[in-house]
Amino acid sequence: MAFKHILVPTDGSARSRRAIHTAVSLARQSGARLTALYVVPEGVPTLFSGDKLYASPALAPKYRAAIRAAADEALGVAEKAAKAAGLTYAGMRALSPAPWKSIVNAARARNCDLIVMATRGKHGLWMLGSQTAKVLAHTQVPVLVCR
Repeated sequence: MAFKHILVPTDGSARSRRAIHTAVSLARQSGARLTALYVVPEGVPTLFSGDKLYASPALAPKYRAAIRAAADEALGVAEKAAKAAGLTYAGMRALSPAPWKSIVNAARARNCDLIVMATRGKHGLWMLGSQTAKVLAHTQVPVLVCR
């Protein structure tokens, strides 16, 4: 089956990096576009969340900088792999109280015909892995789950 547009959610974990490489390989074989998505759970102080903080407001700039750096690094891995493979690439960031919804909605909005994601990722601040089962249960788009 040839794919046209592949979505790969990433949280920067080693498993997510493996999913990126799988997505890039499939996209290269199919001539598909690749979109990488980094989702930060709402309530985590980020560039996107204004002053919604669970810590001192004085710490907000440090949290925002750390999350920006993590997102840049995770999306940078996908961009570098896509560019090396000669793929059309787009990176996305989202803030969501339910990251799985952002993944499902991004796949639908971008007309993706495949989602490639890790079985689980980082725990705590960047909770992608716990979202995999919810994506599987709520999307019509085929999902390839990478270990």
